[in-house]
Parts: sequence; structure tokens; C-alpha cells
Amino acid sequence: MTKRKKTSGAGRSLGHAGLLILETLLLLVLGLYAVMLVFAHGPSPRAAREFAMTMRETSALKFIAGWFFTDEEIAEMEAAKGAGDYAETDTSLITIPVERTAEADAWGLVDDDGDGIVVERVNGQGFNGYMMVVYDASRVVMGCQPDYFDSKGFTVEQMVQHYDAVAGINAGGFQDPGGMGDGSIPDTLVVFRGKIYYARNGVGAGFAGFDGEHILHVGKLSQSEIEAAGIQYGVCFGPVLVVNGEAADVSTLGSGLNPRTAIGQRSDGAVLLLVIDGRQATSAGARYQDLVNIMLAYGAVNACNMDGGSSSLMYYNGEYLNNKAFVVGERTIPTTWLVLKEGASLDD
Repeated sequence: MTKRKKTSGAGRSLGHAGLLILETLLLLVLGLYAVMLVFAHGPSPRAAREFAMTMRETSALKFIAGWFFTDEEIAEMEAAKGAGDYAETDTSLITIPVERTAEADAWGLVDDDGDGIVVERVNGQGFNGYMMVVYDASRVVMGCQPDYFDSKGFTVEQMVQHYDAVAGINAGGFQDPGGMGDGSIPDTLVVFRGKIYYARNGVGAGFAGFDGEHILHVGKLSQSEIEAAGIQYGVCFGPVLVVNGEAADVSTLGSGLNPRTAIGQRSDGAVLLLVIDGRQATSAGARYQDLVNIMLAYGAVNACNMDGGSSSLMYYNGEYLNNKAFVVGERTIPTTWLVLKEGASLDD
């Protein structure tokens, strides 16, 4: 007779525990799918569009939208992102330089430490982040390393350190297949020190760039228009948020809740750098309209959305101010907006 081997109590306990874990995970997955299904096919078309765009604006999870919507439906939602016919930037609305004082400026901000930079926490419904106001627009430049295009990307911190800058945020988009791109290849046009790179890729949904007088231009500019405006530093992403003091209409654009980055400029020339946290329990993320509202509240005459998601980071005085949305650290990227030390230039 063959004797059956007894299963130890410890073995049975481990088996039961493993089964319980699997059942729990299955229930969580099914529950999450049910929640997504409600968002996608519930009574609110706006919530459905917002859910789809939240997923599509990610690199690694954009395929999830395809579980609930047809390719045609997704294409229709995304088509609006490239829409927009913006007025030409009226440079007469900007006066440079800013007259700095120890007292509050016209928007109630005070440069307490006299370094020409004010940083404030920004809070809204379901999100928080940081606004950096740089009083001297000549200190804000594009940070990138064209010699490494197509071969290597850099973190915001690395770019700040390379140029011995004070602060930096992420800027334009890049090729990012499956969310695993190395950040070395810009996906749209870049202007660095007056030279245009990747012109063949166009400007996408929007362009933001500084001319030789440090005035920010925004819109869907062609290469010839960029050259005619004398743009020295510029990058693309979009959409445009504010033009000549007026809010752009972003109501028809697909916009989910995600980490966001944006750049703007006040009438006195001060540059506005905004980063919003997202994909976190305390900050789900912001919509385009949220960025419009924040930029207008801080006096933006012109403003444009930059790349967001896991790239959205603000670095200042040796540390990141906001929380990283990328689970394995910082994204490497091809372009940044930098704030140089007072009196410095990229030629130093």
C-alpha cells in the first residue's frame, strides 16, 4: 500500500494565505474595473471624456482607454487637442524689466529674501502644487544639451546642475514608447540659443518661447514665424492657456486629471512657472481649465501648458519641491526651463 504524504500545518496555512491574497487581488482588480466602467459609461459625458483623457495622457497606461472606448471615439476626443487658432502675441502688453521693491507687488507677492524669486503653494479642488514667480525674465532660459539629442536625456536636477542654475522645471515632450523612453528625443520643435532643432516635427498643440527681449510668445507658430519673432529659447507642448490677457477656450479639449506643468508671463515681465502634483491620494491632478484659472489669478498675459504626467517636477535651491509621480524616480527629459543665478547667462 502506498502511503500518502501528510501535508504539514504550515504548508496548509501558506496555501490558504496564498489563496486569500489571490482572491483579494482579484476582487480589487474587478472593483477597479467596475469603477472605471462607471466613469466610462455612466450618465456624465464629461466624466467619460475626462476618464479617457486621464488615461490617454499617460505613457504606460494609455491602452486602458481602449478597454471602454472605440478607436473612433478616442480619436474624436483627441482631435480637439490639436485645435485652436490663437491671436498673435502682442508684445506691447509686456513691460520689462520689473521694478523690484521690498513691498508687495501688484499681485500681493513679496520677495522676502530679495533673491528675485517667490514660491507659493497652490491649492485647488483635488490638487496642489507650486507657483514660482521669477521677477527678472532674462534669468529664464531653455535648458537642454543638443549634443545628446537622440542618445541621452537628463533629469531636471541634472540640467540645473549642468548650467549652475538656481531652479528648473520640465518643459517639452519627448518620444516615450510604452512609458519607457529615455527622454533623449524631443517629439516637437525646440529652439535653443536661437537655433531650431526638430523643425520637421512641428509645434504640436502649442508653442512657448522667449524672444531676444525676454518676452514670452505663445501660439501655434510656424518655423518662419518663430524665426521672424526672434525666438531664442522655445519649446512645444500645449495647449495654449492664456493669450494677450484673455483665457483660451479649453472647454472642448480632452483634459483629464493629471500632474501638470505650465509657463506664463505677467504684464511686468515676471515669469510664472507652475507645477501641479497628480496621481496621489492628496492630489489627483489638474485639468487645463484649472491651469487657466491659476495663471490668470497670478496675472498671466500669456501662458502655455507644458509636458506633464511623470515628467512634472520643480527643482529649487538643491531639492525638488513637489512629489515625483514616476514610481522609479525622476524621468530623464530633453528640455527644461531654467532659472539662472542673477547676472548669469548660458555663455558664462
